[in-house]
Amino acid sequence: MIWNREMECLGRAEMEKLQLERLQATVRRAYDRVPLFRERCQERGITPDAIRTLQDLTRLPFMTKSDLRDTYPFGLFAEPLSKVVRIHASSGTRGKPTVVGYTSGDISIWAEVCARSFCLAGGQPGDVFHNSYGYGLFTGGLGLHYGVELAGGAVVPASVGNTARQTMLIQDLKPKGISCTPSYLLNIADQLEAQGIDTRSVSLRYAILGAEPWSEAMRQNLEERLDLDAVDIYGLSEVIGPGVACECAEAKQGLHVQEDHFLPEVIDPATGEPLPDGEYGELVFTSLTKEAFPVIRYRTADIAALYREPCICGRTTVRMSRVKGRADDMLIIRGINLFPSEVEFQLLQFAELTPHYQLVVSREGALDSVLVRVEVAEAAAANWGEFTPDHPEVLSLTKRVSNHLKNYTGLTLNLELLPPATLPRSEGKAVRVVDLRK
Repeated sequence: MIWNREMECLGRAEMEKLQLERLQATVRRAYDRVPLFRERCQERGITPDAIRTLQDLTRLPFMTKSDLRDTYPFGLFAEPLSKVVRIHASSGTRGKPTVVGYTSGDISIWAEVCARSFCLAGGQPGDVFHNSYGYGLFTGGLGLHYGVELAGGAVVPASVGNTARQTMLIQDLKPKGISCTPSYLLNIADQLEAQGIDTRSVSLRYAILGAEPWSEAMRQNLEERLDLDAVDIYGLSEVIGPGVACECAEAKQGLHVQEDHFLPEVIDPATGEPLPDGEYGELVFTSLTKEAFPVIRYRTADIAALYREPCICGRTTVRMSRVKGRADDMLIIRGINLFPSEVEFQLLQFAELTPHYQLVVSREGALDSVLVRVEVAEAAAANWGEFTPDHPEVLSLTKRVSNHLKNYTGLTLNLELLPPATLPRSEGKAVRVVDLRK
């Protein structure tokens, strides 16, 4: 089911015409109403009249998360608070939280793009949908809530936490769809198995997963265990929240960007120069229809690529790859770039291992080192009998996995195999990296 066939299947020429009209209006709005944007444009000698083509977008200044903190709380709003009906904010773990606002029109757009995401995943009117994203200042839960309702679904606003209650609701209410982080769905599957429940027998048939990088191997693990289609959703509070882009269940070959509302770019993180389609770099988004909080060339720090080839689902929108990682989360170990999701993919090539892992980064003298801690699957541990570090099977698997990781990454990574249920379980975003250097 395609929710908005007119826009999601629009021809390229018509889409670019619409984008240019909306871009020009957005730039004019921000120039007139957001002092910081106007000042930066004036420093470059640019006025809104300079935007005559979509390519002129690259003449405009970038926007970063630090801009939100520097103008905290409402300095980037383009509407007075009398017209703002919702305010969301980040956790502020690295300083002041980033605050974003929504008019009633913004809320309607957010519901629209989330309704499209619900249908991209395979949702249908009348489906019961279990929403395990957090409700509150975090944008995850409320965005999908309104989108699923708009598309005719019945939402169970489970939010995060109390996993035992969540598994009970899944069994009793029999939802067809679920949304949460990939690591939390893994936690739910573990809980179901611990209760002696056949995970493939539950009612779930599709899952909308996001808010953290995850690998194709993780997708395969979840789909096989729960007998469902798992699709990736992308969004961030500064742009609107979840729903900026989502995979289709038919192809699972990139996330369809709702580009009538969000104009994507990929740039070289170091130089800021645009990169061609298919090349990985930093994602940049410009909002085309937001009122309260327009963003222009917002640097997300997420690493991905863009593709424009036709999709088998029939949608014509540009697609972005799965996010490889964040530029600020990428580990540089002895000159080699390392993303946690890449390590995850390689670990899951071994049936004896689980997706529960952590990378512990430390410094030995002048050199950084990485310890990969990963849990062994229960079936493998049971076959070995007593789990000890010097057990022949543990030593053999450690050697095989270590060699595999070295061949793939070019790094010698220390490896520690752990018994099942050793690492802490996440109710939100999993903590994949523990950096002891800080």
